[in-house]
Amino acid sequence: MMDTLSLYELGRLIRQTLREGLPEAYWVRAEMSEVREGYNGHCYIELVEKAERAGALLAKARGTIWANVYKMLKPYFEHATGQAFTAGIKVLLQVSVEYHEQYGLSLMVHDIDPTYTLGDMARRRREILQQLEEEGVLGLNKELPMPLAPQRIAVVSAAGAAGYGDFCDQLMGNPYGFVFYPKLFPAVMQGDRVEESIIGALDTIAAERDAWDVVVIIRGGGATSDLSGFDTYDLAANCAQFPLPIITGIGHERDDTVLDMVAHTRVKTPTAAAEYLIARMASVAATLDGLTAALATGVTSRIHREEKRVEQLAQRLPALYSVIHVGGLHRIDQLEGRMRTALQRSLMEHQHRLELMEKVVDGASPMLILQRGYSITRCEGRVVTDVAALAPGSVITTTLAQGEVESVVKGVI
Repeated sequence: MMDTLSLYELGRLIRQTLREGLPEAYWVRAEMSEVREGYNGHCYIELVEKAERAGALLAKARGTIWANVYKMLKPYFEHATGQAFTAGIKVLLQVSVEYHEQYGLSLMVHDIDPTYTLGDMARRRREILQQLEEEGVLGLNKELPMPLAPQRIAVVSAAGAAGYGDFCDQLMGNPYGFVFYPKLFPAVMQGDRVEESIIGALDTIAAERDAWDVVVIIRGGGATSDLSGFDTYDLAANCAQFPLPIITGIGHERDDTVLDMVAHTRVKTPTAAAEYLIARMASVAATLDGLTAALATGVTSRIHREEKRVEQLAQRLPALYSVIHVGGLHRIDQLEGRMRTALQRSLMEHQHRLELMEKVVDGASPMLILQRGYSITRCEGRVVTDVAALAPGSVITTTLAQGEVESVVKGVI
């Protein structure tokens, strides 16, 4: 008869075989595709490995982190990486292989190496920055001119966040009395919706861009492990190409996020963002004060120079008057002589013209013509120039140089 094993016996055999064949703990590289915390404090994860290019699933396994390990491992990892212990990240875990007759194969997690995840996060940041650089948009926001007096401030932050309150308090309580006009555009600043929420707020601001001088993205009071939402390509690309200068103050001391790297100006905290804006206003005010003082000094100096110049001119006026007076009289004498000469010349010319005209008129005189032997014949008071105007019996009068003769026409030849 064939030897048989019960399912339980087979399970015990598998467990024993694995324990004997894989007795040690192993460091395993994998991506966490699922992270679930149980009510009992244990953490249940799913580990996967994908092909580097095609992304096809190569391997998959369940993992368990017992509560006593998880309560120490999670905060240690998040503090060291600034990354939440969540699905979608690559980790290096120390695991042992366990098999349970009821639950099957599982990997028991004993430790984690955060430096591996940091390296992967850094690689992802480099890839995002490299892509933005290849697209020619990496430094666009940094190239925008920061307004000299940024008073109209669009603030992207969580509604009711302590960081936003600190930012506004710092602005309004500035020691110079500068006036600022901040407005909150609410966004989710931690969790899975960071990217889409901030992009939505930026879209709203861009629609009314002429109403704002600068955008401030601030976050305060959140866990350091919630910074992964600021390391995404879409958010970075949106901020890099935003039409207004962006200031970030998302409250962390660790490496800059990708958002920090593409923003116009990066500061550490919301309070520091307010201090930056106040300092810029103070710098402009100091420049204006200096220009005002220089203008006042320049005007006073110019007035003194002009007063001195006027005094010097006043002292020279008598001498100038004398010179001008003598020169003027001499010029008047010259003009008078020239006018007298011109008038005499004109009179002589007109007199000569009159004499010529007189001779012309005298030459055309009727009396002078009559004296030469000519006569004038009239009939009924009209000068006769054509015999056709006469008829036999017509009475004509002939005017001579000396007297007149009256005749009767006998015939017309």
